[in-house]
Amino acid sequence: MRDKVIVITGASGGIGAALAHTVAQRGANVILVARREEALRNVARACGERAHPVVADVTRREDVRRVVSESLARFGRIDVWVNNVGQGISRVPSQLTDEDVDDIIKVNVKSALYGMQEVLPHFKERGEGHVINVSSMLGRIPFALIRSAYSGAKHFLNALTANFREEVQQTHPGIQFSLISPGVVSTDFGLNARHGGPDSRSRPNAQTAEEVAAVIADVIETRRPDVYTRAGARERIASYYASVGEAP
Repeated sequence: MRDKVIVITGASGGIGAALAHTVAQRGANVILVARREEALRNVARACGERAHPVVADVTRREDVRRVVSESLARFGRIDVWVNNVGQGISRVPSQLTDEDVDDIIKVNVKSALYGMQEVLPHFKERGEGHVINVSSMLGRIPFALIRSAYSGAKHFLNALTANFREEVQQTHPGIQFSLISPGVVSTDFGLNARHGGPDSRSRPNAQTAEEVAAVIADVIETRRPDVYTRAGARERIASYYASVGEAP
């Protein structure tokens, strides 16, 4: 971890801020990316001299391209790119509007797509690199009706991650694409959901952002391709699909 150069999007709070603190404490250099300038700079100050904030909207490709260029100008290379931007939505599937779907795809899918596409030439030039996409258990099991569009977007992200890995590793096996799937996390996610929503902190058994960050930091070290942040997650997914298959 020491001296790795790690870009973290969505770094002004929640999982992104917790991950920034975790990896900075382990000796990594971090580029922190978010739209909220004051909150972002507060996180950067807390991380110390190894942190460099870049105010940007990663749903805009030109902003993502600028993050890549600023990171290379500052540190000379990028080792790890963490796509952590996401937003929920509180609306059942029969009530979704065009605007709902467009916005949820822009935030949860396009932001990660831009990150993967824009950092990839640098990784290919070096012959190595690591993309980490933060997904959700809802990208595996559509178990929350009011999160229908978010669940669909995370399924899309999961497929993109696997497809990028298969495509790129045919010619550049040193480039890894990892997927992280947390469950409910005690952050502002619920409160910031489109159309409002329940506070994620009020949900029973919610993980802390620091617990999820520790898992992501381990993935930076191990480069595992597909990781859940809670014990028993794989079994829960297998049980769900087994029960669906048995339904009449």
